[in-house]
Amino acid sequence: MTEPFPAADDRPPPVRLAYDRHTWKEIAHLLANLPVALVGFTYVTTVLFTGLGLTVTVIGFPLLAAGLSGARWLGRAERARARALLGVRVEEPSRLPLRGAGGFLPRMWMALKDPVGWRTMLYEAIRLPWGIVTFTVTLTSLFVLWPVLPFIARGLANADRAMVRGLLSPSDELERRIAELESGRGVVFDTAAADLRRIERDLHDGAQARLVNLAMGLGLAKEKLLEDPDTAASMVAEAHGEVKLALQELRDLARGIHPAVLTDRGLDAALSSVASRCTVPVKVTVDLAERPAAAIEGIAYFTVSELLQNVSKHSAARSAAVDVWRVDGRLLIQVEDDGRGGARLDGGTGMRGLADRLGAVDGLFVVESPEGGPTTVTAELPWRDRSGALAGEERTAHPRS
Repeated sequence: MTEPFPAADDRPPPVRLAYDRHTWKEIAHLLANLPVALVGFTYVTTVLFTGLGLTVTVIGFPLLAAGLSGARWLGRAERARARALLGVRVEEPSRLPLRGAGGFLPRMWMALKDPVGWRTMLYEAIRLPWGIVTFTVTLTSLFVLWPVLPFIARGLANADRAMVRGLLSPSDELERRIAELESGRGVVFDTAAADLRRIERDLHDGAQARLVNLAMGLGLAKEKLLEDPDTAASMVAEAHGEVKLALQELRDLARGIHPAVLTDRGLDAALSSVASRCTVPVKVTVDLAERPAAAIEGIAYFTVSELLQNVSKHSAARSAAVDVWRVDGRLLIQVEDDGRGGARLDGGTGMRGLADRLGAVDGLFVVESPEGGPTTVTAELPWRDRSGALAGEERTAHPRS
């Protein structure tokens, strides 16, 4: 979606008796209304009569769906014309997410219930009588009432501006949600790809390299077993040490993917385990009557884990606290420390990545960290129970009393 323009950019300068460039643009727009409206009205009537008339057959609904998709192109052309001649700045509607809709029938149904397409059809249908009025009045006034034509053109053009904003603007809430979901989907894909690269790198540079060294060491020990038993025993001892290190790296890697304690015992035990590895004392309080869905639980765990790593590396704090609780349909997480503060979303400590990850699942991420401290990070996630149902839709952050 394009960025919205300030409202002030939509307002033309005050009308005057003199013909300035804004007046001439408005006159050009009003005179062009009739030929443009003829094209739009012909398209709409053809699509509606043909599509609705053939709904008794199997091709009626696909034709109507295709006609609604084509109406979006008409709306784009009308928005461009209004932007060039009337200075009306409206956002372009998001494209229909047809690729993720599944098969042919879901895509057709999505196109049939497209509000942008239907509002564009309505706009084109009512434009023909309006185009006749604007063309006739403007052309007549250009020869008969030319001294006051700027005022007449401004009044007619303002009606055009209202129609464009009212019928060709995107549905605010729907478009906002579509844009958020599209952005969130991209963040999820990028995050998953980065995690896969990290796991591959850790396996290749860590456990795999140790296992290769282990295999080579055991092979050499096997060759020296008969001719030099003492050296062979020393090499086997070294290999035993390599096995322990490889197992530890694999455990750490598995814990980074999804810790077993989180699956078995929930957030309370898992966050206590994370807090025990922090370099400063951490008090963990988890006040949950039941466990959230596994996906939400995992996001909460890795959010706290990342924040406590930041506390260890960057805060110079003496103590920290983690609180987790539920309010209505939201899971609230708050991590506090008494360090030096100065944490920011663009500070390079992973905060921006956490905010993007939470935003991808309709969450919130707020950082309060004045210079000199303390730092308070509040994260909010939608609550889903273990069966996956979404509990509540409220997005407002709730302070804990």
